[in-house]
Amino acid sequence: MKRQSGPFMTIIFACAAALAALAAPLPTRAQTPSQPPTQTKPIRLVALGDSLSAGYNLPQEAAFPVVLEKALKAKGHNVEVANAGVSGDTSSGGLDRLDWSVPDGTDGVILELGANDMLRGLDPAGTRKNLETIVERLKSRNIPVMLAGMYASRNLGPDYVQKFDSIYPDIAKKYDLVLYPFFLDGVAGEKSLNLSDGMHPTAKGVEVIVERILPSVESFLARISQR
Repeated sequence: MKRQSGPFMTIIFACAAALAALAAPLPTRAQTPSQPPTQTKPIRLVALGDSLSAGYNLPQEAAFPVVLEKALKAKGHNVEVANAGVSGDTSSGGLDRLDWSVPDGTDGVILELGANDMLRGLDPAGTRKNLETIVERLKSRNIPVMLAGMYASRNLGPDYVQKFDSIYPDIAKKYDLVLYPFFLDGVAGEKSLNLSDGMHPTAKGVEVIVERILPSVESFLARISQR
């Protein structure tokens, strides 16, 4: 057979080269190890309060801040809750120790003070002033505050009750704070949820407090995250 030459053979060789290139395996892309997701810093909360949040006569793991942190983490929140509760503390005592109880780097404070002011029959005007000063000083440090309120014992008389009970909603409105109106909601007066003194929650009582306050704390976290 006569050997073909010229342009025809040039086309044949070009097609063969193209088919060979298509048949060749594609070069593999270099495999890089997968990178772990970036770990965001936890939101650091401080529970600034008295014996009710400190965990009076309870194991450390049963105290309000610890139980709250556990409950928040179970719902997917990356959070740490420091216990800055001091048994017997009044609003004045909380104000006096504010700077060292709430260190720099704190992202938010749950303020639970005033119960001992009420139990001692202290002037509600003084309690109001102390709590407002705490809020103002934290705001000046750019630290948001959530207010956990308290109700006065009804045996203190209607005038005292009205003046004391109005402290927390008034402050919350004035400073646009997340408010949980009554820290002991669902626990106060329930014998099975309080220690023998009738005032401090048992471990089960703390669980009830956390269960009820949790939605308010989540709203507070949402505010912090939006900053």
